[in-house]
Amino acid sequence: MYDRIKGFRDFYPGEMAARRATIDTLEETARSYGFREIGTPALERAEMWTDKSGDEIVDELYAFEDRGGRHVTLTPELTPTVARMVVAKQQALAKPIKWFSTRPFWRYEQVQQGRQREFYQTNVDVFGSSEPEADAEVLAWAADALTGLGLTGEHFEFRISHRDLLGGVLESYDADVDTEAAIRAVDKSEKLETAEYHDLLVDAGLSPDQAAEFDDLIASGDLEAVEAVAGTERVTAAVENLENVLAAAEDVGAREYCTISLETARGLDYYTGIVFECFDSAGEVSRSIFGGGRYDDLIEQFGGQPTPAVGVAPGHATLSLLCQRAGVWPEEAVSTDYYVLSVGDTRAEAARIARDLRERGHVVESDVAGRSFGAQLEYADSINAETTVIVGERDLGNDEITLKEMESGDQVQVPVSSFPGDADRPTYDEFAE
Repeated sequence: MYDRIKGFRDFYPGEMAARRATIDTLEETARSYGFREIGTPALERAEMWTDKSGDEIVDELYAFEDRGGRHVTLTPELTPTVARMVVAKQQALAKPIKWFSTRPFWRYEQVQQGRQREFYQTNVDVFGSSEPEADAEVLAWAADALTGLGLTGEHFEFRISHRDLLGGVLESYDADVDTEAAIRAVDKSEKLETAEYHDLLVDAGLSPDQAAEFDDLIASGDLEAVEAVAGTERVTAAVENLENVLAAAEDVGAREYCTISLETARGLDYYTGIVFECFDSAGEVSRSIFGGGRYDDLIEQFGGQPTPAVGVAPGHATLSLLCQRAGVWPEEAVSTDYYVLSVGDTRAEAARIARDLRERGHVVESDVAGRSFGAQLEYADSINAETTVIVGERDLGNDEITLKEMESGDQVQVPVSSFPGDADRPTYDEFAE
């Protein structure tokens, strides 16, 4: 007997039905905004990550040398891949470029709530616009997708900030500060004790007093205070941009879900402007549901022309935890519109009925195992068939079939020539009248 590898999951039909319903909502919402679906490879050159983050990141990757001597990795995230794709056809692509995809990713890290080593995300990105409306549209898509799943503002909140607010304040201190290290410390702050967090800020170059002052300032969320302390054009511009994005979010219906949170930093180094994360309002899901932000420099770093970009990537594992907590996770069960039950020498007519129903777009099953009448009826019940169409030799001798409504057990005889007839979804109720 072989065991499943730690950090990887199996999804049986019921679980997959709930996941599929959720994915369909995310993707249909993306399509409604004009985002176009793309497909991307599972394997990329590891240098796409090591060149930016250093060789130590290999410990977090499923990286190896392939038979051609290339250092490759299973993709741990999508953003570098879509950046590479934009660069490859940048001149031919109409701007703005609006893409989405749903797929698995792989990271070799500690397994915990909402985090597996193989995980699934739906990524939504806009390339080619630096306008606040692009940021707001990504927020609006996220809000519409979540509310489309049945969630409300009581269940989630978007915590939004700007990377230049933290960077600008840190630069204002009379100290040699490693800004990226300090921002990574801020990104981890909610998971750390205050003393440990301050130690990380000190390690990044702040004095103990400056670390405490910096902590108090960003915890306040007061944009005017931040602008006053920093006193730089960089911070003033960041405040203005954040306010413009929030104003655009108001116009597209997403502002009510947004809270200014200067402690929202996003740890990845490629973020350049607006950043945001979605959290469970009740705090019962220990991790962020998802995050995103602006990464205006990445396309140029990958060898392309300067191209502003903004995106978001809901993780399906944490999203499912949020939906389960809120009581809106789809039922983990298969559903079947019709089961065509064949008794005796009726295969040809049963197959004709099944084909006609499938042509109308219904989910239809029929017997493929030579089972008895009772066994077929039990199976129809197990797959949650709404209606069972009984095609028996005796009924066919009278030019009839039987429709059985599975929930009530009621049934009615129907002329075989009238079924399915012209109805899009013929059921017991239609013929019982």
